[in-house]
Amino acid sequence: MAKKTPPGPKPTLIILVRHGQTPTTGKILPGRAPGLHLADAGRVQAETAASRIAALPAVDAIYASPLVRARETAAPIARALGRKVQIDKGLLECDFGEWTGAELKNLMKLPEWTTVQRSPSTFRFPGGESFTEMQTRIVSALDRICHEHPGGVVVCVSHADPIKAAVAHAMGTHIDLFQRIVISTCSISAVAYSVSGPIVLTVNSTGGSLSELRPS
Repeated sequence: MAKKTPPGPKPTLIILVRHGQTPTTGKILPGRAPGLHLADAGRVQAETAASRIAALPAVDAIYASPLVRARETAAPIARALGRKVQIDKGLLECDFGEWTGAELKNLMKLPEWTTVQRSPSTFRFPGGESFTEMQTRIVSALDRICHEHPGGVVVCVSHADPIKAAVAHAMGTHIDLFQRIVISTCSISAVAYSVSGPIVLTVNSTGGSLSELRPS
């Protein structure tokens, strides 16, 4: 009888969580400015996300962006799972440079805003990061995390644009189309990274069970 081919290594499941709502969500482009805490609604969102993630069979590690709003979102998840939060700069928000702290209603009036929405691959924030650099950064961070936790389940708390860029990369979608992906505050997206490539399991999930987040 022919020998059976041994099964390949299990995929690493990455749970991507956007931070919870802040007082400036939808109004200001806070970027990497320090000191922005979660709003009361954001704390409730973080507790809800923690309850959902705690229902998973096992979580091997929790990583978070260094920014306080991400760390505050990761804290209840860590408490629910009995694990410590590891800080990873690869999960940082995009560096918006001179646009940091600007009101969105004013940025939308700029001619560059059309480029940000329609051709982000060609845009660099003045004094900051380009979208392609941001995507390379977070994809590289997730690849490193996957290698550190082969076959495991890992929670990564980050920000809207980096998560959108990571999901787009996993789906094989060009960065110029990544603005079509919606990542709400404290939403959960999940990607299974295997030797045959990434499998996107859910995007922008804000309710319901996560217990079936396994590739079929």
